[in-house]
Amino acid sequence: MIKFGPSGNSDSFYEQGGKRTAEAMKWVKDMGLNAYEYSCGKGVRISDETAAEIGEQASANGIEVSVHAPYYINLANFHKDKRDAANEYIYASLNVARLMGGKRVVFHPGAYMKMEPALALATAMEQLKEVVAGMDERGYSDMIICPETMGKSGQLGTVDEVLALCRVDERILPCFDFGHIYARSIGEINSREQFKEILDKIENELGGERMRNMHIHFSRIEYTKAGEKMHHTFADVQWGPDFIFLAEALYEKQAQPVIICESKGTMAEDALDMKRIYHGLISADGK
Repeated sequence: MIKFGPSGNSDSFYEQGGKRTAEAMKWVKDMGLNAYEYSCGKGVRISDETAAEIGEQASANGIEVSVHAPYYINLANFHKDKRDAANEYIYASLNVARLMGGKRVVFHPGAYMKMEPALALATAMEQLKEVVAGMDERGYSDMIICPETMGKSGQLGTVDEVLALCRVDERILPCFDFGHIYARSIGEINSREQFKEILDKIENELGGERMRNMHIHFSRIEYTKAGEKMHHTFADVQWGPDFIFLAEALYEKQAQPVIICESKGTMAEDALDMKRIYHGLISADGK
């Protein structure tokens, strides 16, 4: 079954008296969700003790936890010391994920930094090989890293670039952010047929298992001519993409990803809407 959950805590969690992320695990379960993504976007600043407490509560409440590594990772940086530092951010995030009982760490591949996109991708792929080797050396061979599609035109992370990064090692799963894909396309990619074409491409290039078990981010995103500008809520219907189209494509492909909602302030509520939309397709099909 597909797992649905929020990235971080909704405003309503705090309005209802919630204070600590460990408490959010039961809150998320009580909403009817079963996934949660913890963000280390601004740095890995959580203690081992707090991460372990979150893990205990996630396990007790049947929540699958993933971790988002720091946003400033750039595997395509032309300075080797910066790339090596990025490796360490990923390893630190893997440690947090393990303490939380999770397996997946999502990361931003980087930016072109005035390099030709092909050179940036080649640089990132070589660096990713080092990341994987370091994972094995440090005892993280059972963990999964997930390069994410990016929403701005200057960022490394097109559909094809993420697929190329995933070909570095079979243990790498793609994180396809369909809001980012929509924004980077300036609103052009937003239909069942287009989303199914993307899923077909993943299956053709990485195999059916990795397509079915991929990691997904979803939210409505405002864009400019340069791509992503800001995240919105599902109530902001002037912006796409529309989840029903992705739900239909996922249902047709019988995929079973983890889907994390990154709406602004209503991530848990909108994750629940996604779950309802998807299960509505199942009910309509009589299964």
